[in-house]
Amino acid sequence: MPKGYWVSVYRTISDPEKLAAYNKLAGPAVKAGGGRVLARGGRVVAHDAGIAERTVLIEFDSFEQAVAARESAAYQEALVALSDGVERDFRVVEGID
Repeated sequence: MPKGYWVSVYRTISDPEKLAAYNKLAGPAVKAGGGRVLARGGRVVAHDAGIAERTVLIEFDSFEQAVAARESAAYQEALVALSDGVERDFRVVEGID
């Protein structure tokens, strides 16, 4: 079964306090949903049309598990805390089996 991934690229962080509040809630929500953080805010080398921005990569055992974690009540609470504190591109991606 292919794994699932959350890929989040932060275009701008306008309110670091909201991001910190989100991180406090999102971490436990991700863990409860079976997610494992593979990369968070480390070095980035961008190519082609890419821009070196804060990137977060989280792995789940399946695509369905990744979608369910994103839709969970605990993660929705984290999103409320984040509100308009950032502009980001968030995707749930299915891996290759």
